[in-house]
Amino acid sequence: MRTRKDSPSVTRYADMFAAMGAEPRLRIMQLLLTAHPQGLVVGDIHDDLEIPASTLSHHLDKLKNEELVRVRREGTFLWYSANLEALQEVMNFLYAECCTRNKAIDPGELVAIGSAPKCGPERNSK
Repeated sequence: MRTRKDSPSVTRYADMFAAMGAEPRLRIMQLLLTAHPQGLVVGDIHDDLEIPASTLSHHLDKLKNEELVRVRREGTFLWYSANLEALQEVMNFLYAECCTRNKAIDPGELVAIGSAPKCGPERNSK
């Protein structure tokens, strides 16, 4: 079996997908994306998704360990937000080889997700 040069990247992305692969963690990611860029405090995530506190803590740690979410402390509150750069990176990884085997699309025509129009208030901040 041949080893590709990018196997560390593949391993990293597999870990990221595995972190999002559980239903509660995918729901957390969706919820955090709705609150981008500010994010949500843990209590709001708990209230919205009704995940028990100890379980929620476990899921947030798993997402944080894979750098899919960021956490910041403001006083006694922990604010969690989706790490858009990591999500863009993993999506770009998926699309990097899109349709190249059958030559349906010229790879030069693919647009990186990070260069797509931004969402939210920063899109109009030029």
